[in-house]
Amino acid sequence: MNKDHFETLAIHAGQPPDPSTGAIMTPIYQTATFVQDGVGKHKGYEYSRSGNPTRTALESCLAALEGAAYGLAFASGLAATDAVIRQFAPGDQILVGSDVYGGTFRLFDKEYRKYGLEFNYVDVADLNAVQAALGPKTRLFWLETPTNPYLRIADIAGIAKILGGSETRPYEKGRKPLLAVDNTFATPYLQQPLALGADLVIHSATKYLGGHSDAVLGTVLLNDSKWHERLAFTQNAAGAVPGPLDCFLILRGLKTLHLRMDRHATNAAAIADFLAGNPKVSKVYYPFHNSHPQQALARKQMRNGGGMLSFELKEGEKAARKVAEGTRIFALAESLGGVESLIELPAAMTHLSTAESPIAVDPGLVRLSVGVEHVDDLIADLDQALKQG
Repeated sequence: MNKDHFETLAIHAGQPPDPSTGAIMTPIYQTATFVQDGVGKHKGYEYSRSGNPTRTALESCLAALEGAAYGLAFASGLAATDAVIRQFAPGDQILVGSDVYGGTFRLFDKEYRKYGLEFNYVDVADLNAVQAALGPKTRLFWLETPTNPYLRIADIAGIAKILGGSETRPYEKGRKPLLAVDNTFATPYLQQPLALGADLVIHSATKYLGGHSDAVLGTVLLNDSKWHERLAFTQNAAGAVPGPLDCFLILRGLKTLHLRMDRHATNAAAIADFLAGNPKVSKVYYPFHNSHPQQALARKQMRNGGGMLSFELKEGEKAARKVAEGTRIFALAESLGGVESLIELPAAMTHLSTAESPIAVDPGLVRLSVGVEHVDDLIADLDQALKQG
């Protein structure tokens, strides 16, 4: 087992100097195909949908950072999610956290439900509810932690233990449900779900892993060889793979992940304190803030509180819209995890697909992706926007 620290792995794992030139940076193998020495005799690569050296470097690095045996890269976070859900059959039940990214809900509810998959939503913060929701057809539990956009915390180890079941658990023989954790908000620097009992870890690498809002990519990390074989087959057969340039950009971003995540968290914690003390704010959602009901679990499970937070205003949606449209440094945009700070209203933007569903988001909720700018400037920007609102 590699004993290098996370920071060292982020810079070096899967990225030896180029053997032909000595280049310290992994080359961008911008090629569709690879010349063979003879019929069926190649050097490990045939066609870039099936495999590309730049993608291999990224997959190896991501696996090392998550403590996984295998890594698979996809064209987006939703492409990675889609590859996982493709492994299940009509009649299978999939439990999903009741606070989940709108794009994930849209994929599950509008695409896969019509093919006979059953999706049931459960509060990931309530272990009793998790246990009660399990049934003989449960095949997968899909959760985010922290959740998007309410920053709820799931006890990964506790849920993994429940899914492990007992002799009285009503699973079909040999069909223990898998636990899949979307680790996008936390990143492997803050928490490593596989070490806590998860079977699959999913990322939208577009976000913190890339960190610069210039590439779209997703990934699945895992330890089970049979599931890796199945997902790798889907990766190649369905073809939702990233190009080598996007792989290079995510690799570049990983090298500073630890530095950025510490700064994101420092800034977010200060902003959470500022918002909690503002008379116009009714509630703040931040995992490491004293007001968070699961602060103790978050501190046990995560290295720091991360860079995401949400808040509600006493005057509701109208005031929230004014604040979101009134910032100068915080850009009004979807996505998250870049070096720049973003602000949005999930109910009208990233989570619009959940409208009128049981997991619809409060229209007055404001979500912040706190960047790495100077914290005083960010607080001043929010302060003036709140005064306008």
